[in-house]
Amino acid sequence: MKPEDRIIIALDVDTLEKAEKIVRATTPPATYFKIGSTPFTAMGPTVVKMVKEHGSRVFLDLKWHDIPNTVAGAVAASAALGVDMVNVHAAGGREMMTAAKKAAAEAATKLNKKPPLVIGVTVLTSFDDKSYVEATSCKKSISEQVPYLAELAKESGLDGVVASPKEVPLIREAVGKNFIIVTPGIRPSWAAKGDQKRVTTPADAMRMGSDYMVIGRPIYAADDPAEALGNIIAEIESVDEL
Repeated sequence: MKPEDRIIIALDVDTLEKAEKIVRATTPPATYFKIGSTPFTAMGPTVVKMVKEHGSRVFLDLKWHDIPNTVAGAVAASAALGVDMVNVHAAGGREMMTAAKKAAAEAATKLNKKPPLVIGVTVLTSFDDKSYVEATSCKKSISEQVPYLAELAKESGLDGVVASPKEVPLIREAVGKNFIIVTPGIRPSWAAKGDQKRVTTPADAMRMGSDYMVIGRPIYAADDPAEALGNIIAEIESVDEL
């Protein structure tokens, strides 16, 4: 996989004009964009259509966590939009994840489309051990909970998980290589951490075994998004050359 294909640029903006400006500035070499709660709430399916019209892939990052039937309906609707990847919270459980994967396949078959990858969110990168225990009362540490949820996601038929790069080696040990790991919390050395706690650089994420890296503010908030993306691609290429 080319370095630029590993980067998923987060379009965390609130207008179609801003979103398209970022897409135009970075495509090519960018090939993948994440549409999360802010842009989808503000713009709806229009922003998905815009990215697809530019020939790029879409990761619809809405992190569904609800009863199985409701999540299945949302996943089916996303498949109809032609997105390439969706996610659900692994903490929603086996039945919910199984329903999500089944809905993606069935909806895509009916529409004669390729089904989106369905991946499970493990533990948000805004958590550290202390805040995670406070929020969930979970007795497992994050380093224990993440591989546990990854195993559950794989057993439920999902294609992969979302996790901090710091947990990638633990996930690989638990579920093996043939499982996609998407890593947010990626911050180049020259970028601020923001509200992320468990973060790494693009180079470190590559060394740890990330398949895809979600990068937002360091690119879309840069004075020159294309230059920022180019610098990140160069850092990833330096790892490939090691």
